Amino acid sequence: MGSRFHVSLLVISIPILLVAAQTNQDFVALKSLKDVWDNTPPNWIGSDPCGSGWEGVRCTNFRVTAITLASMGLTGTLSGDIGSLSELRTLDLSYNTGLTGPIPASIGNLKKLTNLILVGSGFSSPIPGTIGSLQQLVILSLNSNSFSGPIPPQLGNLSNLYWLDLADNKLSGAIPVSDATTPGLDMLTKAKHFHFGKNQLSGEIPSQLFSSKMTLIHVLFENNSLSGSIPSTLGLVQTLEVLRLDRNSLTGPVPSTLNNLVNVNELFLSNNQLTGSLPNLTGMSVLNYVDMSNNTFDESDFPPWFSALQSLTTLVMENTGLQGQIPVSFFTLPQLQTLLLRNNQLTGTLDVGSSYSDQLQLIDLQNNIIVDFKQKKGFKIKLIRLAGNPICQEIEGTSPYCGLQETNSTYPTPESNCIPATCIGYQLSSPNCRCAYAYVGTLYFRAPSFSDLGNSTIYTSLTDSLMEFFHSHLLPVDSVSLSNPTRNTDNYFVLRLEVFPPAGQDAFNRTGISGIGFVLSNQTFKPPHKFGPFSFIGGPYPNFEGSTGTHKSSSTAIIIGSAVGGSVLVLLALLAGIYAFRQKRRAETADKQNNPFASWDPNKNSGDVPQLRGAKPFSFEELKKYTNNFSETNDIGTGGYGKVYRGILPNGQLVAVKRAQTGSLQGGPEFKTEIELLSRVHHKNVVSLVGFCFEHGEQMLVYEYIPNGTLKESLSGLYGS
Repeated sequence: MGSRFHVSLLVISIPILLVAAQTNQDFVALKSLKDVWDNTPPNWIGSDPCGSGWEGVRCTNFRVTAITLASMGLTGTLSGDIGSLSELRTLDLSYNTGLTGPIPASIGNLKKLTNLILVGSGFSSPIPGTIGSLQQLVILSLNSNSFSGPIPPQLGNLSNLYWLDLADNKLSGAIPVSDATTPGLDMLTKAKHFHFGKNQLSGEIPSQLFSSKMTLIHVLFENNSLSGSIPSTLGLVQTLEVLRLDRNSLTGPVPSTLNNLVNVNELFLSNNQLTGSLPNLTGMSVLNYVDMSNNTFDESDFPPWFSALQSLTTLVMENTGLQGQIPVSFFTLPQLQTLLLRNNQLTGTLDVGSSYSDQLQLIDLQNNIIVDFKQKKGFKIKLIRLAGNPICQEIEGTSPYCGLQETNSTYPTPESNCIPATCIGYQLSSPNCRCAYAYVGTLYFRAPSFSDLGNSTIYTSLTDSLMEFFHSHLLPVDSVSLSNPTRNTDNYFVLRLEVFPPAGQDAFNRTGISGIGFVLSNQTFKPPHKFGPFSFIGGPYPNFEGSTGTHKSSSTAIIIGSAVGGSVLVLLALLAGIYAFRQKRRAETADKQNNPFASWDPNKNSGDVPQLRGAKPFSFEELKKYTNNFSETNDIGTGGYGKVYRGILPNGQLVAVKRAQTGSLQGGPEFKTEIELLSRVHHKNVVSLVGFCFEHGEQMLVYEYIPNGTLKESLSGLYGS
């Protein structure tokens, strides 16, 4: 019976020990992140991130499956050890502007990753092509960083990708498409979003990029250096709803195939070099917003088909060769808000009739040839701009329509029948008139379907939508405030967002902030459809509440259940711990027996001490730190012996760390002898040995570093065998 018991215990213990080993692997990776980051959550202590509940870290079956640390004020770089978190599904490090440097190539080891979100941080360097090996990836948001270089063609291998946002970086080169040997973005048939605006992309938009297999709804290529013609294949993507090609160098006529895009609501073709006839877009019957300004189209009369666009809110056709008279019927479009037709050759009399849209706020016809304006009794349109027309030369100074009229689009969320509080420091007064530390950020709506920013109903609908979402997702939010609406130079609708903690708390804890940041960076929150695609950039949070907070929501039943479950886990962990402790002691004993430096006191000089002259011992952790975790960016050479890494000692000295690979390891005595010999070599043409490392199964030699290739030339054995 005793043997059966031991066999049963062994059968139970083996899976536990495997889990314990994998959990320890996750801890090592997280500790590596902690070592290179500042401002990590204060409860990142101990060696069990899952059992201790490290903030921003979510575990499943004792494995790390999510890291969400938006707006935590993190600074540092992304360690290559991130690649060892083999069960990670979600990584969100958004809105930490102090996180800089490259994404390590080891990110490609996270085969189960579905969400990679690094919005609004300080990352730079080319995007690693290894991201293309993340076959489960659904969300890839790298916007608003400083990434440079080309878009990796390997991204075309992301067969499950839904959201691709690379906007607002420094990306250059052509948009990659596939060929017989190379993948490309045309392979992303499940993608709904291509957001590439505000980069430095160049070359033609490949016709191969679009096909009837694509399911895109947003194609945003604005503010690049794209050239050539608009590909006619774009008309094959009939799922498309938003198209932004503005602010490029596109040439040639607008293809007639765009008429096939019957679901497009927002169309931006402005600020290119498009030519030919003004396109007839009759088939795009649900258009809300059209901007084709500043192109070199042929001169043409005001198109009668504009009057058929019953959903149109905004028509912007500045400097497009329009001439003739605007038909009265155009002003009857029921949703029309803005008409901007500056710098054309429109003539005759401006007559808006008596049945004009009750939403019409702005008619801007500056610098045309308008000679008269029929103003009927009860006229309610707020802004009409006619400066630079003959009518204003005749009545200059007597008409408000001939002067400079400014729009006023200020909006603050109103208080809830209370008097705003007077707050101090970084606290703000909420709509409920109490002072608190709000989470503040900026919403960028890249293609809204409206232009009347003075309409309070649009803000009310967004506020209600946000609050309903936060509450349905159990996020601790008391109220939100919107303010400072503007149209920026990128033609984005920009809003300041303030999110306030619940009653009884004057600040969010880290869990609350990372939760709010994640649902906005991950696009979990969907605004009302009229707002279109958006991006949120969160600011730094001024004052976190204690990690436990004052708001307790756990019930007694949950506490009891957790305690019972925890007791079982503690017992199992204890068994695993005893086993691991014994194994560690055995390993340490064996290490001491096989380590010729185990008894070395560097302050003494006894029998087993290697006779060193100027060389010192380094620990594995020290060299790992000095070489930035042996990162690829510090890799300066490879040979039969192993790899060589550049490092920096605490005193600022540059060193080259020669790290032996497994097949090149020597016995301890032989390694000791080599160190003694090398430490005695001093010659002006040979680099000096600075130190060594012999622990954790590693053998490393540390040499002085001589830039510009001299190291390799001076010490041939360093890179070779």
